Amino acid sequence: MTHVPAAEKAQRERAEYLRSELERHNYAYYVLDAPTVPDAEYDRLFGELQALEERFPVLATLDSPTHRVGGSARGDLTSVRHAVPMLSLSNGFTDEDVTAFDRRVCDFLGVDGDVEYNAELKFDGLAINLRYEGGLLASAATRGDGATGEDVTPNARTIAAIPLRLKTAQPPAVLEVRGEVVMLHRQFAALNARQRARGDKEFVNPRNAAAGSLRQLDPRITAQRPLSFFAYGIGESSTAAPLPLTHSGLLDWYEELGLPVGQVRTVTRGAAGLLEFYHRVGAERAGLAYDIDGVVYKVNDIALQVRLGFVSRAPRFALAHKFPAQEALTTVENIEIQVGRTGAITPVAKLAPVFVGGVTVTNATLHNEDEVRRKDVRIGDTVTVRRAGDVIPEVVGVVLERRPAAAREFVMPPYCPVCGSEILRLEGEAVARCTGGLFCSAQRKQAILHYAQRRALDIEGLGEKLIDQLVDSGLVKTPADLFNLKIEQLVELDRMGEKSAQNLINEIERARTPELARFVFGLGIRHVGEATARDLAAHFGSLAALMDASEEAMLEVRDVGPVVATSIRHFFDQPHNRDVIAQLLERGVQPRTLTVIPASARPLAGKTFVLTGTLPSMARETAKALIEAAGGKVSSAVSAKTHYVVAGTEAGAKLAKAEELGIAILDQSQLEDLLGQASSGPTT
Repeated sequence: MTHVPAAEKAQRERAEYLRSELERHNYAYYVLDAPTVPDAEYDRLFGELQALEERFPVLATLDSPTHRVGGSARGDLTSVRHAVPMLSLSNGFTDEDVTAFDRRVCDFLGVDGDVEYNAELKFDGLAINLRYEGGLLASAATRGDGATGEDVTPNARTIAAIPLRLKTAQPPAVLEVRGEVVMLHRQFAALNARQRARGDKEFVNPRNAAAGSLRQLDPRITAQRPLSFFAYGIGESSTAAPLPLTHSGLLDWYEELGLPVGQVRTVTRGAAGLLEFYHRVGAERAGLAYDIDGVVYKVNDIALQVRLGFVSRAPRFALAHKFPAQEALTTVENIEIQVGRTGAITPVAKLAPVFVGGVTVTNATLHNEDEVRRKDVRIGDTVTVRRAGDVIPEVVGVVLERRPAAAREFVMPPYCPVCGSEILRLEGEAVARCTGGLFCSAQRKQAILHYAQRRALDIEGLGEKLIDQLVDSGLVKTPADLFNLKIEQLVELDRMGEKSAQNLINEIERARTPELARFVFGLGIRHVGEATARDLAAHFGSLAALMDASEEAMLEVRDVGPVVATSIRHFFDQPHNRDVIAQLLERGVQPRTLTVIPASARPLAGKTFVLTGTLPSMARETAKALIEAAGGKVSSAVSAKTHYVVAGTEAGAKLAKAEELGIAILDQSQLEDLLGQASSGPTT
């Protein structure tokens, strides 16, 4: 028996393992449309096998993935033999790779100066070959393994971006157009929204959605999926007229024929020009309407492309310069919760550090509890993490085959880890929230900003930057601390002089006796806007009565349903919130108590108004407040349920619709008569 050295045996076993893994991933990606690893992981495995085979040629086999482009065709779609093979491109990942590519081209051509290149986007979708005969679309096929693809002609015909007839009076006898079927971001979001509404599985990313849609057995399903197409290459051609002499000219010609091509492209020279394009596109990538995973460089002169020719699986005249991987594999070490500025509770995966999207990522959002359950993410799982541009990294999915037996499910804690208040998820909402809005330090700045805004206590001069300073310095922890501020404390702050400090103190003093409705709105209770705050104030008359009211009592208030009543009751049930309100009262804040007028005694109870145009001597906010004080409701849209439309000058479509529906139209004088009072404004 021949003795095989241990080192050689280890190399052979590693090569066999890499080939097996790559074939498995190829099948999942190209045949099942269900990739098991991110592109970066596949590229890493491919590069390792390629390096092994180059170093030890004896390890190379005829069926190695390094001699193939993709996977084999599915058995349930008709196979198509490509007249001209659809080869893939060699990849570059660094600036040095681009410089080396340019040097190889120059050396092969014997060129001393800069070569001219066409630089364009590398679309992240499904490659396709469109065959036009006499200007009519005759067939469409996927890349498949490069030599043989799958016939998807009926499906391609449903894609509006693909012309069924070329726009020319003298069409080529044969023209094969190579390009990419993609799904735009907005189309992808709409498709997944429909999938969710039907209770169907959502797609992981636009590329998978595009591939799965194009390769449906039923073209009617494809027709319901929003797909786009961009042309970028040529296969077999037979034409009486000469073809363009450059690749950029070919793309321009495609546009004349009515074929969509990428608009982000340029003709440039040398490695410096290529790298400038790469970095410019990288900076603009997040704003594109579709996914790309790099840029493509091609020698522009087609005659020079022919001279350069091909290596085993790729043309010498082109290079795909890939961006840093937007997806990578890592493990979930823990799942913790993060409390946002508005109290929103977000599960966050704590990850083993992984380099993705150009940075090292250790945290990734899981959005909400439902998403954790839907994706079935557990502590200990191997997951795919995605980071696109400046977007917060997120967990895309779980590699179930790598799940350890000890993996643990996430359990939402009942109390906020920051302040100890109860975590509540209201009916019909996806997001759970901390209920300690007035106390929780995570919500501190947002709570104070909301409390001080114009529609609440209206403390002029207390803006976001000043609140940042007050909180960061420790002077203010809750809204109640505002009423303990001293001039000498304020003048120590950045950009705060003595006059500005005195003005702010004056504003805070004025805010000690707010209208009850403004005070209630300023508390920041979930689902309690201005209108609901006014209704609560009018119904209960005092803060004490509101704080002690049961959910049943709150349901008697106009437009307060079970969700809103539950939210209010939970807010006032939190000891921290009651403590802050008590501190406000102790420091001299006294919401003005109202005389409660029964709904039956309010003259406009049950009537709905719409305001449009400019009234002669009454602001729209004043008119709205007067109507609501009299028991009426002000709506923004005219409908059959509208009782009155109050119209001023320059009234537009709302007035026309009111006339069409036969709704009573009032001017300012008639409104005042209806209210039975002058237009001097609301009273308390």
